[in-house]
Amino acid sequence: MLGQYDRNLRLIAKEFPRARIVARGNRITVEGEDEEVERLRILFEKLAEAAHAKHPPSLEEVKYLVSQVKEGGDLEGVLTDIVQITHWGEAIRPKTEGQRRYVKAIRENDVVFAIGPAGTGKTYLAVACAIDALKKGRVKRIVLTRPAVEAGEELGFLPGDILQKVHPYLRPLYDAIYDMIPGSEFEQWMAHGKIEIAPLAFMRGRTLNHAFVILDEAQNTTHTQMKMFLTRLGFGSKAVITGDITQVDLVGRTSGLREVIEILSGIPGIAFVYLDRRDVVRHPLVRAIIEAYERYEKSKQERKEPRSPVSP
Repeated sequence: MLGQYDRNLRLIAKEFPRARIVARGNRITVEGEDEEVERLRILFEKLAEAAHAKHPPSLEEVKYLVSQVKEGGDLEGVLTDIVQITHWGEAIRPKTEGQRRYVKAIRENDVVFAIGPAGTGKTYLAVACAIDALKKGRVKRIVLTRPAVEAGEELGFLPGDILQKVHPYLRPLYDAIYDMIPGSEFEQWMAHGKIEIAPLAFMRGRTLNHAFVILDEAQNTTHTQMKMFLTRLGFGSKAVITGDITQVDLVGRTSGLREVIEILSGIPGIAFVYLDRRDVVRHPLVRAIIEAYERYEKSKQERKEPRSPVSP
């Protein structure tokens, strides 16, 4: 719980400098201001819960938990809710409050939109939930799709046959799956139609029954493409749509993901989950980069806004 050579404890003490933390034997004593003591109580209880679940928290996971608890986040289910076990025995778990809400939304709704920046686990957790559903017999197949190219699926200029043309754009989906099941099993599932990976254009005219369907990079879909995809769902199917509306590559066209927020909000069975920089679980610099871009975009927007006229 406290980490090798108490490194987790030292990190926590550094992040809460006004509190006095004493660890002796199996007892931890915390003294300080009421608000800070309460946050530390929540944090240590979560660490103890993870340790009891045979998941000693890593230093990076402790950093995520500290950032969550300092911002008043709810830690229920974080680090202890297992979504999927990789083929080498590692448990895939939501590491932040936002990720926990995302996994919960997938379990409770038939259509889920996950909107947030890079590194928040949108695609990875969706694939983990899909494989879990397939292994438990809740669905008969997994269909993974994304817009083939940023500017609208113009593949003719690329060398090779159609599979060679689209493969680079679908590679992130392959990477997520290879993390969770052995390559040989993946190839068998592909051969038997249990897993299908295809560009979005291939979805037109189909009806997907008893399938777990994931649309990745949905910010690069047009209005027509988004409507086409959503109307492919058949009986017993579930859809997860992921994207980052701050990274739209469409030129001169409105993102279908931006539009759908207004069109479908409030419909029962459809959930929108918004992830932010607090849910980034990549290199610590990724979060700093996202924050820097947010500040830049905000200042850019403020410079564009016209000033109100001044009365003479």
